[in-house]
Amino acid sequence: MTLQLCCAWIFILLLPGLSDGGKLLVVPMVGSHWLSMQQVVEKLVEKGHEVVVLAPEVSWEMKMTQAYTVKTYPVSNTLQDLNDPFQEYVAAHLKDLPFPLNALSLYDRSVHVFRVFYAQCKDLFKSKETLQFLNQSGFDAVITDPIFMCGVTVANYLSVPFVFFLRGLPCDLHYKASQCPDPLSYAPRTFTFNSDRMTFFQRVENALVSFLELWYCDSYYRDAVKFSSEVLQRDVSLLDLLNSASLWLLRFDFVFEYARPVMPNMVFVGGINCVEKKPLPQGIYRPYRLREHPPAGEEFNL
Repeated sequence: MTLQLCCAWIFILLLPGLSDGGKLLVVPMVGSHWLSMQQVVEKLVEKGHEVVVLAPEVSWEMKMTQAYTVKTYPVSNTLQDLNDPFQEYVAAHLKDLPFPLNALSLYDRSVHVFRVFYAQCKDLFKSKETLQFLNQSGFDAVITDPIFMCGVTVANYLSVPFVFFLRGLPCDLHYKASQCPDPLSYAPRTFTFNSDRMTFFQRVENALVSFLELWYCDSYYRDAVKFSSEVLQRDVSLLDLLNSASLWLLRFDFVFEYARPVMPNMVFVGGINCVEKKPLPQGIYRPYRLREHPPAGEEFNL
């Protein structure tokens, strides 16, 4: 599905009339997630929407343009504070560990990364000036990548409709929150490496991993749920925060996923994962002959 069709869905959803423009708040996720979302944001501006991007003062790859308004808020961590846990997270992915050691290693690093980045969301709600701006701006809707839940909390705090633009959520939360059928006998779980055609014992393994996912994601998002309950002044669950999304724009298709039933408000917009490709400048890449261990002190030059 094309980027133009993706924007058309948002356009139809948010506007009371085809000739009116909406006032939209965008709460992105940093890094490559923003490289994907930025294209949609720029298209929305071209369609006549007033767009405000809410971003931390310290972030990755959050290059902005003058097409939209950027509202930054102060944060307590530095760029190095973001870099260190993420490098550990990448290193955990490169380790060739068997199941369940691979899942445990990734879980430990993922929780660390989440806590570091979610601290920026807590800083957002500590900024009285930022909260005053959000409350007085009269936004019609929020567009957010929900992977770190900050935009979800902001949308619920403002009590406005919200749209998800995402690649997916851990534990198949994007299917559970939207109440999609998710049969264990057919839909393989992460880390099992099963296909959609499983033996009896693989289905048993799939069911066991599914039960573990309940603990995994509840623990992973515990800080976010607790903080959201404090902000919203009511007890909320993880699914409470997610299941009221008006539209799910999913950045993948079934070329890389197993086909399954989805809800009418879930739209597959294709693999919009990065900016448009460009040729590498001369000298930026030096070929390196792969070996098991590079010499001490020598790094890959990419």
